[in-house]
Amino acid sequence: MKDEKRVVIIGAGPAGLTAAYILSKQGAPAIVLEADQTVGGIARTVNYRGYLFDIGGHRFFTKWDEVESLWHEILGDRFLERPRLSRIYYRNRFFFYPLRPKDALLGLGPAETLRMLSSYLWARIGSKQPETNLEQWVTHRFGRRLYEVFFKTYTEKVWGVPCTEISAEWAAQRIKGLSLGTAIRNALVKPKNSNVKTLIDRFHYPERGPGQMWEMMTERLRGLGCPVLLGRKVARIRHGAGGVKELVTGGKDGEERFEGSDFISSMPIRELVAALDPPAPEQVREAASGLRYRDFLIVSLVLNRKEVMPDNWVYVHEPKVKVGRIQNFKNWSPAMVPDANKTCLGMEYFVFENDALWSWPDGNLVELAKREIAQLGLANPEEIEDGTVVRMPKAYPMYHDRWTERVETVRAYVERSLPNLQLVGRNGMHKYNNQDHSMMTAMRAAENVLGAKHDLWAINTEAEYHEERRETNPSAKPRPSGRPDRAAEADQLSPGPSHDTKAREGHEERKPA
Repeated sequence: MKDEKRVVIIGAGPAGLTAAYILSKQGAPAIVLEADQTVGGIARTVNYRGYLFDIGGHRFFTKWDEVESLWHEILGDRFLERPRLSRIYYRNRFFFYPLRPKDALLGLGPAETLRMLSSYLWARIGSKQPETNLEQWVTHRFGRRLYEVFFKTYTEKVWGVPCTEISAEWAAQRIKGLSLGTAIRNALVKPKNSNVKTLIDRFHYPERGPGQMWEMMTERLRGLGCPVLLGRKVARIRHGAGGVKELVTGGKDGEERFEGSDFISSMPIRELVAALDPPAPEQVREAASGLRYRDFLIVSLVLNRKEVMPDNWVYVHEPKVKVGRIQNFKNWSPAMVPDANKTCLGMEYFVFENDALWSWPDGNLVELAKREIAQLGLANPEEIEDGTVVRMPKAYPMYHDRWTERVETVRAYVERSLPNLQLVGRNGMHKYNNQDHSMMTAMRAAENVLGAKHDLWAINTEAEYHEERRETNPSAKPRPSGRPDRAAEADQLSPGPSHDTKAREGHEERKPA
């Protein structure tokens, strides 16, 4: 059967490359088409004059042995275990996250703390409305006051819409299992129960950023005879009876055609449907065009200072600045900076492509980042030697405006009319997958090409707070664990974006490690 297969894969991010790697190791011919000039997608590493940075901070942590084994297989001793420290910036103070009650009490003051506890108790005993949006979901579990202080401002900064317009399903996926009581118990008492989940305080990270993983996998793929072609944007997806026939890349003056027996796509659903030839039915086109994405830009600043802050990253809840999160790349890996006496900070801004901020000249964005880092008291403007800007469109699929219904409409059409096309990855499925979720959909898709019958949409359907890990034998030595989310997607008190690689498979019960 392998001899009869030729698999064409759209996208050289974690999902596309993983699918190609699994197929190539099994001897099934595959080819990868990537629109950009680099591999890794949002999990790439950017090199600016020797300073390396990551588009959002990708910790590596997974609950799947297959994924962890693959990471170690590719990187070997370049896969570092790193300590994690993250804090929240609010009211000119830093608060540890995960929560430390003494720190929160001293930082907020007894009066504010009492208000939060009273609000929390009222939420636990008071009447509850149906949970249809993020505000209702969080308020019922944390109380309105804590929601207003630690969730609302940051979440709306990240997503650009009111919390009442964000699906409750998003909150359930990102912060399920964590309540104020749970956070306090985890902070005060080390769980002895073998069935208790614990908050992650260490993670794995490639020595030279997440892109190193995908660059090294690309080298292996080419060594296995699998082409990874860059600068090949899919313009048309020709299909007919039986499914997809070929992909057409480029424009009229430089078209290339790629025929195949099977196709795997990680390109955004909205773009995939728009490229279908002949066009999909109007209902499907309308559903796809209604899907929304949150875009992202990062301003990386080079500071002439050896140490700026001890954190890997900081969540900025302060509404007076536009920056949403700050990465300290030196604390992810020392190899991320070429000069140990200097520091590189990533100032992250969450935007839409049609926002004014997105189209600002790079120089203006660097000046904005300089002003805001000084306003937060982390650095003086004269310490900043250099800066650069990277924009990343469609970084986060939005759970907004009937998104479930829209995705289901596209999925039903693909399964019915394009049976040899499988959708994988974050944008390919319009699911807020972490890196290892995306990899698992790709692994299962590759196995489907070879004859398996996995339901890709069942992966990561069971919501679980992604900062937690269930230990079934506390006396046993834990196996190594790490994670991406771009830092944290939501391993914070506020459910914002992350590229953390935590995951759980909904259709299969994992055996304890």
